[in-house]
Amino acid sequence: MRAVFPDFRAGNVLATSFTGTLTERHGAAVERIPTPQRLMDWLEAHGLAVDNCTPAQLDDARELRESIHAAATAAALGEGLPAAAVRVINDCSARGRAAAALTPAGERCWTLGSTSCVEDALGVIAADAIDVIAGERDGRLALCASETCRAAFLDTSQSRTRRWCDMNTCGNRQKKARLKANQGASSASAG
Repeated sequence: MRAVFPDFRAGNVLATSFTGTLTERHGAAVERIPTPQRLMDWLEAHGLAVDNCTPAQLDDARELRESIHAAATAAALGEGLPAAAVRVINDCSARGRAAAALTPAGERCWTLGSTSCVEDALGVIAADAIDVIAGERDGRLALCASETCRAAFLDTSQSRTRRWCDMNTCGNRQKKARLKANQGASSASAG
């Protein structure tokens, strides 16, 4: 029987989408890449297909994910970046041998090394994180307003006041909770 895993959360920014493979960090954490195959699935979904993945490479990917999360969180809060996180991000970026390529449709894609290795894919993710955290992208790093989530995301809204990492999950959950609380208050005052 095939294991059922939680769906991946969609996102427009590679680095913060990657940190979203662990959600509800301050609640009942949900690991979305619990196996090497699941990491391969995530990479393929983001245009970084690899031929294989070992448990050690999965550990490296999770270390990069947590380093990006720590650095992005610090940047969103206006704090100094954690030195250990910066070191992991820089090391992963330097190890990767991926090359940007232009498709006939005029879009960028990535060509991984001849062995299509996880290190190359992680290098692309690390380089994207560097762009985002260094402020090279249009937008503002922010943290999800959900107390159980607190995911870092790049707010590209015109007003730069977005509150949720994903309106379909965290934002919707908050709206439902507020509605339920308001209905309870209405019932109590009517009775």
